[in-house]
Amino acid sequence: MADNTQPTTEVKEPVLEDTKATVSDDTTAAPADKTAVKRKKSKRAVPSGQVHVMAGYNNTIITFTDNSGNVISSCSAGACGFRGSKKGTAYAAQVAAERATQTAKQQYGFSKAEVFIKGIGLGRDAAVRVLASMDVSVESIKDVTGVAHGGTRPKKARRI
Repeated sequence: MADNTQPTTEVKEPVLEDTKATVSDDTTAAPADKTAVKRKKSKRAVPSGQVHVMAGYNNTIITFTDNSGNVISSCSAGACGFRGSKKGTAYAAQVAAERATQTAKQQYGFSKAEVFIKGIGLGRDAAVRVLASMDVSVESIKDVTGVAHGGTRPKKARRI
């Protein structure tokens, strides 16, 4: 029984010819599989969501999002070709809102919106009017412009 204390294990060596054949078959089949996996990504339907309008003095940015905040489409006055001080006008905001609304409606079927307006520029009202004119029903309009409360620490008093 003293011989049984150390068990013996047999090790089998792999056959080299079989492994080479399977490796070469896998490499030739791999590119064909990769081309078959690629498919056209389908757009999801987003019938209702949020519209964020950031109207500053220098530019107006309109962003369409779904209800969880994922961006569907966006456009700005600068992206529509307006330059310099013309980006801050109500007409530039109107053109940007039309382009963003058209993209959201065509690609995602956007039809209902909660509007969040931030900023004090001239494009605030123009963007909301465009939504109504392009058959997007506005459920609510909320002003989320930041309001200073307390402000920063003033400079030290000047000594003369």
